[in-house]
Amino acid sequence: MRILIKASGQTLAGPNGFGLDPVAVNALAKEIAAANELAEVAVVVGGGNVLRGSDSDKFGIDRVEADNVGMLGTAINAVILRGAISSQSDADVRVMSALPMTSVAEPYIRLRAIRHLEKGRIVVMACGIGQPFVTTDYPSVQRAVELEADFILAAKNGVDGVYDSDPAKNPDAVRYDRISYDEVIQKGISVMDPAAFILARDHQMPIRVFDSAAEGAMTSILRGEDVGSLVTAQA
Repeated sequence: MRILIKASGQTLAGPNGFGLDPVAVNALAKEIAAANELAEVAVVVGGGNVLRGSDSDKFGIDRVEADNVGMLGTAINAVILRGAISSQSDADVRVMSALPMTSVAEPYIRLRAIRHLEKGRIVVMACGIGQPFVTTDYPSVQRAVELEADFILAAKNGVDGVYDSDPAKNPDAVRYDRISYDEVIQKGISVMDPAAFILARDHQMPIRVFDSAAEGAMTSILRGEDVGSLVTAQA
């Protein structure tokens, strides 16, 4: 079994929502290491804990510059995550980047990444696809398709699945156990970038959305338990 874990920057930031929280980083590292005992694991990390492209106006910079900063933020997250995983397990962890940074990461090459996975190595991928105007949700689906993953585990900070409305604003929000790509897109559910769901639909890539803070959630999913919400072709 081969999976791709999409970890948002907020997952590494913990309750503060910004920067890096040692407790959150080590908790995620522990979950990834445990998942690697059951499956081949690739990880795409976000950079929202450093800067989101949509926040460019706050700093008086254009969107392209802000997205470049965000991509560098994903590299920071990938390197710290590699260190945390290595400190907790004997797994061989490789960081691969869509932007050249040869002193800290390998260049992302699809066949090389697949070879790493086949050898049981954890592959942490940084810098999205190396282009602005794209959130890391879309690259996570693209990489999952490229690497022939069986499904995506989307670890969300503070949300345990897909809801019909924002549970932080609506206490009566209803969580879906299972929902189709088309329903998510048509209802404008913003748990992930709509472009990511379109790509997942086109390539029939299932996405399991769950709470990153739920201890043991990844291994429970890999053992077949119904955790979080499953986004797939048929509801």
